[in-house]
Amino acid sequence: MVNEFDRAMELRKVGSHKESNEQLIKLVEQYPNDAFINYQCAWSFDILGEEAKAVPFYEKAITLGLPPKDLEGALLGLGSTYRTLGEYEKSKSTYLKGMKQFPHNRAMQTFYSMTLYNLNEHSKAMELLLKCLIDTTNDPEISSYKKAIEFYSDKLDEIWK
Repeated sequence: MVNEFDRAMELRKVGSHKESNEQLIKLVEQYPNDAFINYQCAWSFDILGEEAKAVPFYEKAITLGLPPKDLEGALLGLGSTYRTLGEYEKSKSTYLKGMKQFPHNRAMQTFYSMTLYNLNEHSKAMELLLKCLIDTTNDPEISSYKKAIEFYSDKLDEIWK
């Protein structure tokens, strides 16, 4: 398995995504209860733009159990995949689960804000994005307005007279 898996990863690395995907499908057939292989197979479908095919592999990988770092990536990937398929409520619940387990993952929060946008929760989406921005930026112009941006992040619909 190791050589076959390494070959699949090497193919992905050099941009041979279809071949990598084909190799990972064979590995899933051989090792259907290997969470990591299911996760990598899901990822390979996402890379190919075949999100609907990725979903069952993400779901199975998560159900089977992944180490924390891989679980973090799988939850992010599944949430994003659900969003691109228009499954916004599934995306939201996946991201809420992910953010509960990995509260410092700014990428997950950013992708979650896209889901909130799709659910017409625009204020909440903007608030989250603005907080991610001020917490992660190195831009001196934005940093100089950090307190103001933070203050207004949850008051975007308010009008002061």
